This record gives sequence, C-alpha cells and structure tokens, in this order.
Amino acid sequence: MVAATVTVVLSAGSSSSPSPAARARQHHRAAARARPTTGSTAGAGFSARPGSSGSQPVPILMYHVIASPPSGAPFPGLYVTPSEFAEQMRALKRAGWRAVTLDQVDAYWHRGAQLPAGKPLVLTFDNGYQSQFTQALPVLRGLGWVADENIQISGLPPSQGGLTRAEVRGLIGAGWELDTQGYSHADLIALSPQQLHYEVVVARGVLQRRYGVPVNWFCYPSGHYDATVISAVKEAGYKGSTTVVPGWAHRRDDSYTLARLRVLGGTSPAQLLEQIASVRADPAPPAEYSGG
Repeated sequence: MVAATVTVVLSAGSSSSPSPAARARQHHRAAARARPTTGSTAGAGFSARPGSSGSQPVPILMYHVIASPPSGAPFPGLYVTPSEFAEQMRALKRAGWRAVTLDQVDAYWHRGAQLPAGKPLVLTFDNGYQSQFTQALPVLRGLGWVADENIQISGLPPSQGGLTRAEVRGLIGAGWELDTQGYSHADLIALSPQQLHYEVVVARGVLQRRYGVPVNWFCYPSGHYDATVISAVKEAGYKGSTTVVPGWAHRRDDSYTLARLRVLGGTSPAQLLEQIASVRADPAPPAEYSGG
C-alpha cells in the first residue's frame, strides 16, 4: 500500500511535527476574536450566487497524504485516512459547500465570473502524493468536485509514494488545477537569487511544457516567504500564492499571501466545520513568514 511506502517530505507547514499545542492553536486560535454569528455552522449567512459580485471570502483547505500513517511516521498529523477524508467531504457538501479552484475564485473576485451554486471553498493537496490520485480523486469525482494539486517536481518519486506523470494528467483530466511548490520543496528564503529563480521560474516552465497548463499559483514550501521570495513569484508570472497561515482568503488580501487551513489526521467532520468557521475572522497573513 502507498501508506506503507510513502515518504513524507517537509511539506508546506511541516517543518516540524505538529505538537498538541500547535494543533490546538491552529484549530482554535481565532475563536476568542471571531465575529459574532447566529449559529455555529461554517459560512453561516454566506453563499456566492452564480454571477454575483465577487466579494465574499473563501476558505482554502490544505491536505497532504490521504492514508493511514505507517508506524514511525515522522509527521503523522499530515496523514488523513481515506475514510476520514470521505466523511469530511460528505459533511462539507451537506453543509452547502462546493469545491472550486483558485483560478475560478480569482475570476469570481476580479472578473465577475460565475461560480457553481453553493458556498465555494478550495481544496489544495500539497507535494504530489500518489494517494491524492488513488484516494482523494475518486471521492471528489463522486461529488462532482475539483481541487488544486500543489506539486513539487523532484524529491517525491513514484517509488516513494509520489504521483506518476500519467496520474498528474489524470488529475488534470478530471478538472483539477495544477499548481506548484517549486522544483525541490526548498526553503526559499535561504536560497541565492539563482537558486530561487530555478525553484520558482524554471519549475513553472517545466510544468507548463510537460502538462500544457498555465500553473498560475505558487505554494510556499513549508510556508516560508519574505519580500524577496514574493517578488520572485510575481516576476515569474504567477497570479498569487498560498501560505500555511490559518484564515480565509479575501479579495482585499494580497494575492501572494493567501491564508489556508491545514487539515490534520483525526479531525472529525464536525470539528472541520467548526475549524473553518473559527478562522474566518483571522487577520491576513503577515508580510513575511519563517515558521513558528
């Protein structure tokens, strides 16, 4: 099974194994300052009507491996079991959510494009684990949903649980959006200008030529970025970037520091809905981020 062989790289936001305290902070850090609502349902009072003005915020969820963690896994929190994932997706649909891509959100916000009926959210899958194709894709296809694949080009070969090129094409064929975390999932803020160019610019060009898709969004490896990294991402032609800072993405935010909510193993459907609601009022991500 993939779960027995997958190699977990230092994926976005996983520069260290999430401690119980860190998990609690992520899950509940905004509860004390969240805006009052009339109920606890995530997104209460929010629905983006097809063709409506693009002004509503959108939560972006972050997933990694869709499998049970093998014994001794260094980052077990990054493993969401297939049954957990399926239950979470069904709960989101029952709550009125509908998965869309970042390109769709961008078109909705800035060009008045229509979105499918329902409350839009974005599902992102980091690094390019094979379980995203074998486990997540069938569930989402059954719901008529799509997602964003934040692939890294090297460091996670199929022999270690990574996607094959044919599987990446299968995701694209199913309507998924292909984005990237760069060439090798390097810590971008520690690189030379030449190395940064390779990770950000060259990686995009490789994926564009290989798969014939635009690759419009960057995902900061381990969530690390600063002004130099943001400048490189802008100059490479990306529309924006996603972080590991919890919150919802807003039209008014800097598109190169969009918030995301990491989904950890053991999260029940009810907890996921609560977590989405609890971070809606969180402040926008900072101008730079290096962990912690």
